[in-house]
Parts: sequence; structure tokens; C-alpha cells
Amino acid sequence: MACKVGVAWGDELLRYSFPEPHPFNIGRVAVFREEISNLDESLEKMVVRVSPEQAGLEDLLLFHEASYIDLVRRMSERGRGYLDYGDTPAFKGCYEASLYVVGSTLKLVKLILKGELDHGFNPIGGLHHARRGSAGGFCIFNDAAIAIKYLLEKEGLQEILYVDIDAHHGDGVFYSFYGDRRVRILDFHQSGRTLYPGTGFEHERGAGDAVGTKLNITFLPGAGSEEFKEAWSSMAERFLSESDPGFIILQAGADGLMGDPLTGLNYTEEVHGLVASRLHELAHEKCDGRIIALGGGGYNPSNVARAWMATLRALITRP
Repeated sequence: MACKVGVAWGDELLRYSFPEPHPFNIGRVAVFREEISNLDESLEKMVVRVSPEQAGLEDLLLFHEASYIDLVRRMSERGRGYLDYGDTPAFKGCYEASLYVVGSTLKLVKLILKGELDHGFNPIGGLHHARRGSAGGFCIFNDAAIAIKYLLEKEGLQEILYVDIDAHHGDGVFYSFYGDRRVRILDFHQSGRTLYPGTGFEHERGAGDAVGTKLNITFLPGAGSEEFKEAWSSMAERFLSESDPGFIILQAGADGLMGDPLTGLNYTEEVHGLVASRLHELAHEKCDGRIIALGGGGYNPSNVARAWMATLRALITRP
């Protein structure tokens, strides 16, 4: 049995691309788009192209501070300078480009809630480093955090499960909901002692009545798929068994694959297939299949294509 997966795609989303030689540019996703057309016919017909859509100011304000939103708008008009301490440069139109990332993630979420799609995938989404009042790590607005706030505040869901397998810790999501027991966060990443943003340690399990709803699983450089699978079996499955989500968000960053120029992990795309398949299964068990994947990082184009195709295939194929 196959599921219908909406993939956000269009020229508007490709505007979220920093000027060369910045590693976060449209070249990293072009191979993935080509690979979709190479799917078996039975799988390809289950992929629905969803046109990009801009978020509104009210959407941004669900998570971000008004003063920061205004800063991004002004820097976008100016077209130069940095939105953080040197990783995230402003460029002409970066504000509008960011609105398309957020809006497309929210559009997929709403289509899933309406039952018009089984699942969704925004390959340009997953901008997990942006904080409420600042950019960080190539991320201007945090579409994942905005989606979480939308689901909690506008749709009234009682629990969201956020799983992040990007090689970099998803600090913008993790700490923003650190004391919120409604948001369960499972984050696999290269140790913050060896990689940006220098956060995400094992002892951080949440605050107040949210203790136990957060789990960081970290790896030293050189760790590969076997180490990931062992950690998944020994720690993640127990964490997931305690979850009762109304919606699942997967940040499927591809920068943990061997050969990524910015990280030191050695996964294969098997990791993405494993995680997406298991979360797909959990979504059908717990929340009527409501799951969305977000692309996140990844700076080796062939790795990005393999990892995201493994994710997409797992979402199409009903466990």
C-alpha cells in the first residue's frame, strides 16, 4: 500500500540560496529534484508537487520576535551584511525567500490535517538553528518551530514529536521548547564538543514538568550507520514508546552522510530510510499518518539526493 506525499517545490523556494561560495545554495538540491523523476512509476504517481506559498506576518509572530522580523526585512532590502555572527549573510530578497520556506511548510501541514495529503516533504525546510530573536547556521526563520507553534496554538494538538537527524544539533527548536512537555524532541547529532553550534548534550532532558521529554543522542566524528542503528535500538525506541503525538515532524538533514564537507559523520542513506520508515509507521499507529519531513542541511549534492530519496521512498511506502 502506498501513501500520497506532497513535495513542496518551485522556483520561489529556490530563492532561499545564499550567494556563492556559501555552501547553502540551490546546487545542493538540484540532484534531488532530478532523482524524483527516476522513481518507479508506481512510486512516482504518489508524489504530488505542492506549489510554494508565502507565510504571513502572523505566522512568523507565532515564534519570532517582532523586532527580529523587522531586522530581517530591513537587511533584505539592504542586501548586505550578516544576520548573525558570520554564517548567515543577508541578500536581496532574503526576507521574501524565507517567507516561502515557512509558508510552504505550513501549507503542507494544513493539507495533511485536512486529509488532502497523507504526508509531506519540504526539502528547503528544516531551518532549525534560527532562534526567536536571531538567525544562525544558515537559518533565517525557523519553519519547524513555527509549525510546532501553529499545531499547538491554532490546531490545539496536545503533543508534537520532533525528530532531528541533521549532523548539527537543532538548537533553535530544542531550547525554544525545552520547558514545554507538549513537545517531545529526539535529536541525533555530532557532539557539540566537535561541531557547530556547540550544544545538545546528553544530560539535557528538559526543564520543569518537561523533564524526560527531550533526548540528545550524540556521536563523535567517524561514527557511521552501525553506531546510529545501535543507538536507535537502545535509546530512541524506548523514547518513542513513551510518545503519543498528534503530529510528527522529521528534520532529515543529510549532512551526516560520509563525505559531507562540513561535518565528520559517516552515515549512509540507510539511516534516513530507517528513521523515516519507523516514524511513518508510528504516525499511522498514533496520529492518522500525520507526518512531515523537512530537508535540513547537507552540502554534498549526491549525498543530499540519496538521503532525501530514501526519506521520500519511506514515506510513500506504507510499513
